[in-house]
Amino acid sequence: MYEGAIQDLIDALGHLPGIGPKSAQRIAFYILEAEPEIAASLVDSIRTVKERVKFCTPCGNVSEEAECRICRDPRRENTSICVVEESKDVNAIERTREFRGKYHVLGGAISPIDGIGPEQLRIRELMARLNDPEINEVILATDPNLEGEATATYLARLIKPLGIKVSRLASGLPVGGDLEYADEVTLGRAFEGRRDV
Repeated sequence: MYEGAIQDLIDALGHLPGIGPKSAQRIAFYILEAEPEIAASLVDSIRTVKERVKFCTPCGNVSEEAECRICRDPRRENTSICVVEESKDVNAIERTREFRGKYHVLGGAISPIDGIGPEQLRIRELMARLNDPEINEVILATDPNLEGEATATYLARLIKPLGIKVSRLASGLPVGGDLEYADEVTLGRAFEGRRDV
């Protein structure tokens, strides 16, 4: 255990997802030994992100404007919405170049253990978007794990009575994995072979 500022930095870095105590210590000492410009650049980048980046009003994706680039794109199809858990999942699907519709970012998945229920997600906003008569399909692209499956099942039960086609990404994605880590080919095939729920 260190003292003062270095321990404060290690503790702060340890709060980041995927950063354990050893990694936090390694990063803290890298920052300490790095050129002052590198540390200043990191601080500026973090400050800029917190000041400028917000969430797109219609879909919930990250954006520096009221609407993200996908929602603003007039070439995107308005007939289908792909529902994902996080903004990083939008980028994963966009890399496949298989989907030309719009997105809806839930902001997580249903997880009673973590105290996350439907009320904590952007489900109300999704249901409001589905009032548009132009929408004829909702693709549920939640992660293929327990929480993602529970979320997809919950959404399918809400959406099906509206008469909108509900589909789920097909196999090819590993159970227990995250969309963010799937390669483009696997994710593309899963997208092409999605199934009705």
